[in-house]
Amino acid sequence: MSTDSSPSPADASASQDASASSSADVSEKDGESAAGSVAAGILSSRILGLLRERTQAYFFGVSVYADVLQVAFKSPNLLQNLLGEGTISAAFIPIYSRMVEEERYEDAGRFAGAIFGLLLAVAGGVALAGIVLAEPLVGLLAPGYIGDASRVAAGTLEVNRFASAVKAIRIIFPMAGVLVLSAWALGVLNSHRRFFVPYVAPALWNVAIIAALFGGAYGLTGTPWAPTALTDGTLSMLLMVACVGALAGGLLQFLVQLPFVAREMPGFEWSVSTEVKGVQDALDAFGPVVAGRGVAQLSSYLDIFLASFLAVGALGALRYAQLLYLLPVSLFGMSVAASELPELSRLTEEKVAAFTTRLRRSMRQITFLTIPTVGGYLGFGVLLVGALFETGQFGAVDTWLVTLVLGGYALGIVATTISRLLQNAFYAIGDTKTPAWVAATRVTVSTVVAVPAMFGLDTVPLGQVVKAGADSTLYLGALGLSLGASVGAWVELWRLRRALRPTLPDASVPWAAITRMTGVAVVALLPALVLWHLLPAWDVLLVAPLVTAAYATVYLGGAALLGFDELNAWTRRFLG
Repeated sequence: MSTDSSPSPADASASQDASASSSADVSEKDGESAAGSVAAGILSSRILGLLRERTQAYFFGVSVYADVLQVAFKSPNLLQNLLGEGTISAAFIPIYSRMVEEERYEDAGRFAGAIFGLLLAVAGGVALAGIVLAEPLVGLLAPGYIGDASRVAAGTLEVNRFASAVKAIRIIFPMAGVLVLSAWALGVLNSHRRFFVPYVAPALWNVAIIAALFGGAYGLTGTPWAPTALTDGTLSMLLMVACVGALAGGLLQFLVQLPFVAREMPGFEWSVSTEVKGVQDALDAFGPVVAGRGVAQLSSYLDIFLASFLAVGALGALRYAQLLYLLPVSLFGMSVAASELPELSRLTEEKVAAFTTRLRRSMRQITFLTIPTVGGYLGFGVLLVGALFETGQFGAVDTWLVTLVLGGYALGIVATTISRLLQNAFYAIGDTKTPAWVAATRVTVSTVVAVPAMFGLDTVPLGQVVKAGADSTLYLGALGLSLGASVGAWVELWRLRRALRPTLPDASVPWAAITRMTGVAVVALLPALVLWHLLPAWDVLLVAPLVTAAYATVYLGGAALLGFDELNAWTRRFLG
């Protein structure tokens, strides 16, 4: 299939083609600058996110406490993800961006104020309900924890995970409502082409949790530097301290954006009205998007639901692996997709060629960096996991389990990142229903594949696969869940492209470019693996950067020799 960036022949005349190409070229520099800002903001936030996870690994490892933390953090995410960034992207940004583009600033201020008021009312009500209904929520989300009281009494389990999760959710659930409002602020700033602040703001959330854990450990024990000596009681209290830190971080994430929102939107008028111009259109788009997000969330919650029946450590392993899995999705996929949505929304139906050209170029730019990331995860993921997490309570056994689960997720990274962009393409052309139906297909396929795989693999001890796990009590059930997720991701990509074909027949996935990039990544892996084999038995914190640097150098050097345009595009984005 074609991978060039020439205009689509679907336009009726050469003059239209020329006009479309010109439109794409004019906005290309703005798009690259925007994506660079998004990527820089996400990168800084993700670096602190890795430090947050390393801190959590330091204190909790892959243990019962890590499992409870996963349940606690996931529970309020339902509200955040249903009403947050994904929904804002589809239902708010396209309408608000057009109002700003048409210089209808008063209408834009009233529209944004009404959406804010509606979000505040809904998010506040649901957050309160989450606090009151914490017990049935945990029972529904993690039914495998319901019998923990009897297991603790019988001495077969150290901690009552059900009781701990209920306490944690009651502390952390209001955070979701605040983060929904933070997503609204992000939508406003993105529409004004202000990307860095809203995407760097989550760094404050990470900082708050890190500070809470170290400060809490010091307050409880007098020193934060002896995690292996912490008692079960102290670890349980430290878990609650982490939740308090998350709530405080959510507030900081929202508040830091408000001055910038006020600067861009002097005509803001707060209300809780559906009569404001544009609100009804947003609500019409809102329903299908929430349904689609709900289906996607169902997949995430099914992971927790099913993993609660697996051996202790499964949920913790999923959490650490998902962090690395989502890193390229957020850093490369979201940075392009988020910056492209306002620009695509500004293109009219007469500019089909410009739309298609921009979409194809964005797909190539996303895959240029996600493909080598997948290669690194599969080739030397154990080094990366060890360097990031192996500390304190997190040992070599934990490193191997997380690496194997990450390998399952890595197989679907390319499909997931491209799908994010295609979803935004549907939103930009006003179709919010198709992504929802496709998301339902993804969940169904992922579950059908994951259930037999996870229960089958949960009978396989880690020690049967790697020597480091010979004396561990960890099992491979979580790997089945990550493999199911990857199969579902590829099905979703196939369905999205098929559904988009009647509207944008030339917006094809750049398979030829993906093949070339994969070839370069495979070649780059060889010297990196040889270097790893030849290096002395140094600490992983020394070996991992050296191997990664060798891999990145050969890949980027090969891309430069072969003249990949995507290399220049990302260079311009990061360096301005």
